[in-house]
Amino acid sequence: MKLKGKVSIITGASQGIGLACAQEFAQEGAQIVLADINEELGEQAAKGIRASGCDALFIRCDVSKKNQVDELTAKTVERYGRIDVVVNNAGVNHSANFFDITEDDWDWVTSVDLKGAFLLTQTAARVMVEKKTPGSIINFSSVMAVMALADQVPYCAAKGGVNQLTKAMALALSEYGIRVNAIGPGPVMTDLMKRVVNNKEKEAELLSRLPIGRIAECREIATVAVFLASDDASYFTGQTLYPDGGRMIQGFSRKQEK
Repeated sequence: MKLKGKVSIITGASQGIGLACAQEFAQEGAQIVLADINEELGEQAAKGIRASGCDALFIRCDVSKKNQVDELTAKTVERYGRIDVVVNNAGVNHSANFFDITEDDWDWVTSVDLKGAFLLTQTAARVMVEKKTPGSIINFSSVMAVMALADQVPYCAAKGGVNQLTKAMALALSEYGIRVNAIGPGPVMTDLMKRVVNNKEKEAELLSRLPIGRIAECREIATVAVFLASDDASYFTGQTLYPDGGRMIQGFSRKQEK
């Protein structure tokens, strides 16, 4: 087991990539704290992991609120005594015409996607330093940190910020034995993506930009997080890994076989 006994906080863990990370971490022996704003799904997810014989706890947390982030780390330490791994997966998006984006739209996306990763890393890293625990921080970025979409300005800006935040925090925390890395997925089959691909025209357009020819499953992204959390990635810090199916190397849409 690659993560045996490692106390791991995973945000946005009630569904999608976050839930897949929690499940994979549990199978690798980690003790899991699932954090999310959706209490019903979060408790259900934790119950499912416990039913498999693994240790899991759900704590409600809005990562954009410092008091809730502080409470999340405090409850984790109260339960498990330390923190070894943080997965900053919680994220939101807002699609709109550039001129229709409001200040509230901007603040909502950047406060969750960017500020949230900073807040939890800062408070969890303090615990790691205090307990002299070599830790691993994993931020969720996106291919849209490097690429861009005209109708997703706050999201692209926030994810670009996550990449730079990852580098800066890696430098700030390296002396304490804390590694900081990021994952920048391409299209992933989350619940939102399932709704998108119900439209066959949109699905064909999306697949035309994926050299690998299919959309990733959540578990495929979660296994990258397991790698970064484990000792297998002991010489990785300040890096963003892109499990994107070739999305970032595809210059033009390719024709689909009929």
